[in-house]
Amino acid sequence: MKKDSWTQIQKSVIPILKLGGVGIIPTDTLYGLVGSALNKKTVERVYQLRKRDLKKPMIILISSLNDLKKFGIILSASQKKILGEIWPAKVSVVFECKLKKWEYLHRGQKTLAFRFPSDEELVSLLKKVGPLVAPSANLAGKKPAETYVEAKKYFGEDVDFYVDFGKLKSKPSTLVEFGKDGKLKILREGAVKIAKTAKIG
Repeated sequence: MKKDSWTQIQKSVIPILKLGGVGIIPTDTLYGLVGSALNKKTVERVYQLRKRDLKKPMIILISSLNDLKKFGIILSASQKKILGEIWPAKVSVVFECKLKKWEYLHRGQKTLAFRFPSDEELVSLLKKVGPLVAPSANLAGKKPAETYVEAKKYFGEDVDFYVDFGKLKSKPSTLVEFGKDGKLKILREGAVKIAKTAKIG
């Protein structure tokens, strides 16, 4: 199957996402079921489609450190320095987020995880449509889709679009958070080994 081009994405996918639609796109790790993180109805639809635990927050893809401000997250100078050493990359960072405004995202956990991907095309898309929730393209508890065809078996016509980029295979992102000492604490080993990526000593 001929892979879709990012030119096609620009023409068809961006308007759908801006209007609150959801679909399957290649992310920097695996295929993701994506929708605007700033649209509550869209986020709830993603939960329903994936049959995801309603108490479990989703990782949010962003296009720059400045996107964190949208969610009321203010970085210290040391946090900016560390993030500058590990981002962009397949690393998701958990931040405290207690604002009731974002409860539909943090699901009462009062934390949100963000990833600034290194994939230039994906970042270009994010700059145009804003932050996206992006869980892997599968039903909860099932194997993540590695191809557009596998994703379609899960979601059929229930999503608004599919983007085909051939087979994608990757470990999930490494998940980290800032400890009280200001250094990174690894919550889940994944695609990136933090010790080799960030100078956190």
